[in-house]
Amino acid sequence: MIVDAHQHFWNLDTGDYPWLTPDAGVLYRTYTPEHLAPELAATGVQATVLVQAADSHAETEAMLALADAHDFIAGVVGWIPLTDPDEAAAAIERYGSHRKFVGVRHLIHEEPDPDWLVREGVLESLGVLADSGLAFDVVSLLPRHLEHVVTLASRHPTLRIVIDHLSKPRIKDGVWQPWAEQMAAAAAFPNVYAKVSGLVTEADHAGWTVEDLRPYVAHAVEVFGPERLMFGSDWPVALLAADYRTVYETALALVGEEGRDEVFGGTAGRFYGFS
Repeated sequence: MIVDAHQHFWNLDTGDYPWLTPDAGVLYRTYTPEHLAPELAATGVQATVLVQAADSHAETEAMLALADAHDFIAGVVGWIPLTDPDEAAAAIERYGSHRKFVGVRHLIHEEPDPDWLVREGVLESLGVLADSGLAFDVVSLLPRHLEHVVTLASRHPTLRIVIDHLSKPRIKDGVWQPWAEQMAAAAAFPNVYAKVSGLVTEADHAGWTVEDLRPYVAHAVEVFGPERLMFGSDWPVALLAADYRTVYETALALVGEEGRDEVFGGTAGRFYGFS
């Protein structure tokens, strides 16, 4: 089964997305399963993981409703309040019985505090998440965010953690460090995984090439191995730089034949628990 382990939907009429403003260009419109389904059919992608794009209960509930209505959505990574362990436990109880609720994410890169992820309340809540068996997606933007992955992984060795978008390396500017060292440090923990996703939007939107992305993906393969990497389209965000097929075919070219079955399905199925 070919899996896209990272995609989004949003509805501007019914949802609240503070980060999504008219200056977002092509992103400032509603995206639904009906828009994505033809892309999946054209590329042969059979299942997806739907990931939250707003920090709200309403977002989680809307995604679960979409998952109930569309078989290709194999898993939902929703939002729960992580600043209070009791509230986190209540939310896990609320959503945990849904068969497609597979993980949690918070838009930490939108938080003014770069150390939000290692606040004591958040760390305690992530312990509750680890005990529940659910996974945690880390969307990191700053080197500081990536540093904190090591803290999480060491404090909660049973928590399955995945770094979204290879932690958004600054491909357009050719920046290599400290990203490369920090990714290797995170990969040293066996409970940490990463997504080969969101890379075209970190490159030159109008002029990126496959070779621009290659060193970053090659490093991820080296430090994580295919068994801890998973492909994600980051659609529709990726539309800022490329269409769905281009993102998919670029990832195929970068990953290569060896390990392809893992990156394009096997890892996601094991990590999120739907294989």
